[in-house]
Amino acid sequence: MIRVSAKLLAATAAAALLASCTMVSDMMGSTVSPHSEAAHALGMPTASPESQGFSTEGLNKLTAEFRALVEQKQLAGVTTLVARHGKVVHFDTYGAANATTGDALMPDSIFRIASMTKPIAGVAMMQLWEQGKWKLSDPVSKHIPQFKGLKVKGPNNTLVDQQTEMTMAQLMSHTAGFGVSAVYSAANLSETDLQGMIDKLAKLPLETQPGTAWDYGPVVNIQGYLVEKMSGQSLDAYFEEHIFRPLDMVDTGFWMPEEKASRVVAVHTYENGVIKGPAENRVTTAKPSFLSGSGGLMSTAEDYWRFSQAVLNGGELNGQRILQPETVKLMRTNVIAPTAKVDLYGPSQEGIGFGMDFAIVMDPQKAGTPQGLNTFYWGGAFGTWFWIDPTNDLVFVGMIQNLNGSTPTGGTPPLRVISPRATYGALVDPAK
Repeated sequence: MIRVSAKLLAATAAAALLASCTMVSDMMGSTVSPHSEAAHALGMPTASPESQGFSTEGLNKLTAEFRALVEQKQLAGVTTLVARHGKVVHFDTYGAANATTGDALMPDSIFRIASMTKPIAGVAMMQLWEQGKWKLSDPVSKHIPQFKGLKVKGPNNTLVDQQTEMTMAQLMSHTAGFGVSAVYSAANLSETDLQGMIDKLAKLPLETQPGTAWDYGPVVNIQGYLVEKMSGQSLDAYFEEHIFRPLDMVDTGFWMPEEKASRVVAVHTYENGVIKGPAENRVTTAKPSFLSGSGGLMSTAEDYWRFSQAVLNGGELNGQRILQPETVKLMRTNVIAPTAKVDLYGPSQEGIGFGMDFAIVMDPQKAGTPQGLNTFYWGGAFGTWFWIDPTNDLVFVGMIQNLNGSTPTGGTPPLRVISPRATYGALVDPAK
């Protein structure tokens, strides 16, 4: 899990390169844009913006807009990455990793990615699906017998039977009938381990009839339990062997060893609309007892790009295949009913569907986004976000660390609106 010293030196050099505004040439004589110098220094594949259909001027505007948020003290620091056709054309890191100490954000800084863990857990589940361990039509109780016959909350404090038994497809898409996370706060599902969570849920009724509502709750932690049960490995070991190691994601895990702890970015808050530094920055440096497939991972922008690029490539990166192309296509196929609206922030999100642990842009116009048709995406509670656009062969990764950083009313600027507008505004020749 430890980066070799050459990588650490490269990250330091990359930070210095960020201030450069001149073009540099690599040993092969090709041109490296200042927009991707940090990525080039870290060994990521890079290209000039124009060669991939972007304008340097447009990416300059994207960079300036995000850096201005730091200068205005609306963000402590931010990292943004844009790649097209597998080449990084923009990678910018700016501001502080800790607004109290003033420690600089670095290209290899490590972020708590929270719910961006979910798509990784989804890939693990689909690897096991490819092995025939489960089917989308399977009742969940086939694999978790404790869930057989779970009751559903009915009118006037009654409990009723499930009209149709919850399926694995519903478990993969937040429509299995479990409630939102807040419903289970008193139950403290993460008190012990994944088995303890299952034991507690088996004693509680479902909130809705399976398939009728999209509720953002414990289902991906349940998937993590299933990964362990079906594979015979702990979740951390499974992720490491089957996803992280093949994709060279060397800085992603449920905890960070002491030698990496200083690279973990602090979580910030707001006071009167201005970013405020944390009182402390606790870092998990030992294996936690509860391995959360819903939100337990830490990662870097580079590592998460590697994951996203592999998915965009149809399940393969640098000769290492983690999924088959048909499986990736299934993951970004909507499986929820038209009446089960995605409503993460309260109101229904029109034009958005949901597949296997990814939200999907099914109608860009209705969704009010410039992202391409079938773009699939998600984000994390501390403000990290990403999307994968198969129509334009594009990946975007954004990293910040704010308390309530993903909620529209949490104080964080609307980064998930700003970034698509700026990115596609810079994509002047999408035919390339």
